[in-house]
Amino acid sequence: QERLVESGGGLVQTGGSLRLSCSASGRTFTMAAMDTAAWGWFRQAPGKKREVVAGLTWSGMDTYYADSVKGRFTISRDNAKTTVYLQMNSLKPEDTAVYYCGRARSLATPKSMSDFALGGRGTQVTVSS
Repeated sequence: QERLVESGGGLVQTGGSLRLSCSASGRTFTMAAMDTAAWGWFRQAPGKKREVVAGLTWSGMDTYYADSVKGRFTISRDNAKTTVYLQMNSLKPEDTAVYYCGRARSLATPKSMSDFALGGRGTQVTVSS
């Protein structure tokens, strides 16, 4: 059974940085190389819909970033460690949300919530002004 666990959230001041990690276990990373998947991060702020903030393919060659985080967030992966990261710099109060990592339904970079097949339980990020 696949399982995703996010970590690295916390409280940070405006302009600060955090690096989120997502550890995965289960079928995705133990199958043969052909059974690969794209991954991403999405977030949900209080009273708002979930928003995809970043995504990348298994190879890491194709990435996606929401306009609101371009130039500030970087998604990466370490396949050997079965971990996906989200480096968040120049954080703003509007970045405050629960952040989730997710596995895409296909090999394509996830860009919308419907592109995800599996998500973790999330980690809280709070940016104070």
